[in-house]
Amino acid sequence: MLRYHFALAVLLAAAPAIAQTPPASPAKATFAAGCFWCTEEAFDKVPGVVSTTSGYMGGNRKNPTYEQVSSGTTGHTEVVQVVYDPAKVSYERLLEQFWLNHDPTVKDRQFCDAGSQYRPSIFYHTEEQKRLAEASKASWDKDKPFKQPIVTPIVSAGDFWPAEEYHQDYYKKNPLRYKLYTSGCGRYARLDELWGKLRK
Repeated sequence: MLRYHFALAVLLAAAPAIAQTPPASPAKATFAAGCFWCTEEAFDKVPGVVSTTSGYMGGNRKNPTYEQVSSGTTGHTEVVQVVYDPAKVSYERLLEQFWLNHDPTVKDRQFCDAGSQYRPSIFYHTEEQKRLAEASKASWDKDKPFKQPIVTPIVSAGDFWPAEEYHQDYYKKNPLRYKLYTSGCGRYARLDELWGKLRK
């Protein structure tokens, strides 16, 4: 019996350890694509996205209000911060969703919303995100289905300030007003004009 236990102990010690792959930690991405209500809806549709938060980035004032940002004097733009599971969705997939949900041919406006507070941008959080964003932009610039140049910048992420609670999940809380806004603003008509079947 003693020999049996000794032999079993030797076998267990010699057996290769089973590699335990730790679960992927949630990652963060930030995009500006015009009105953050619409940007939030676009990313909520992507499987693997854990949460989206509307807010402000790129400005020079701490904890700005919507009224301050919308005045165009703080330097912020409306953004959505996306928390996602890298095991379920890649940053490249998020980039694809970003491109197909904004107009990359204009700088300080998106659709009917004009001003630097609506400027589109990719805000990278890591050097890997920067590399992937630049590669994605170069690829779209080569294969884009429209003639105008792509002018959307890729910039380093700064402080993120969440927007007021009534802006969060606006498209869910106020579906009728949201539909009237997107229709009146011509957002989806312009996106279809730019990207065509790629959005289907």
